[in-house]
Amino acid sequence: MRAMILAAGRGERMRPLTDTTPKPLLKVGGKPLIVWHIEKLVAAGIDTIIINHAWLGQQIEQALGDGSQFGAHIRYSPEALPLETAGGIAQALPFFQDQPFLVINGDIWCDWSVNQALVQATTLNDQGLLAWLLLTDNPAHHPQGDFTLGDDLLVYDQPLSPTKLTFTGIGVYQPSLFHDLQQGQAAPLAPLLRQAMHRGLVSGKHHTGRWTDVGTPSRLQQLHQELHTP
Repeated sequence: MRAMILAAGRGERMRPLTDTTPKPLLKVGGKPLIVWHIEKLVAAGIDTIIINHAWLGQQIEQALGDGSQFGAHIRYSPEALPLETAGGIAQALPFFQDQPFLVINGDIWCDWSVNQALVQATTLNDQGLLAWLLLTDNPAHHPQGDFTLGDDLLVYDQPLSPTKLTFTGIGVYQPSLFHDLQQGQAAPLAPLLRQAMHRGLVSGKHHTGRWTDVGTPSRLQQLHQELHTP
């Protein structure tokens, strides 16, 4: 299985920190956010990784290199203009060799088990599903949530549901989910997921452990303190 780490965002809410440093390279708990992901992937046996980048992307390539320092094989997908999540994935699609793949937002921190992705890749194939999403309890800054996880472990787009959960930015996808997107064109991920949900083709899991969307300097500092707390 191969993985993609999304690292092309500008990080507007993290300014001024991101004026000179791309958000995935901001350090927390003694190492850059993106390194936490790389190390967890490699530990689970997923060592072939592609990283997209745009804003200050050369800093990411200089810091991570070919990945050998982490036991990984890293390639890059530079974007002259940010392509949003689905557009960035579509540009990198040949990298995944027409197999299910894992995507992780580079600006989050999560204590999930990456081995779940390996299991879910097989499940997507066996059940004919297009996507698997890791969902979590709604944080204070996103109380409305994103999607609903049914008792059947399928994910639904129910606008008025009182039991919505928040998408962690961690998902496993079939390449076919992105086949209709034009290469090099910006496209968000949510509309594709909602279309697949309406067809009953998206499964999910409720993660009850630690998860942080590192979107502001205060959240970065809070996470840093948490990681140093036994």
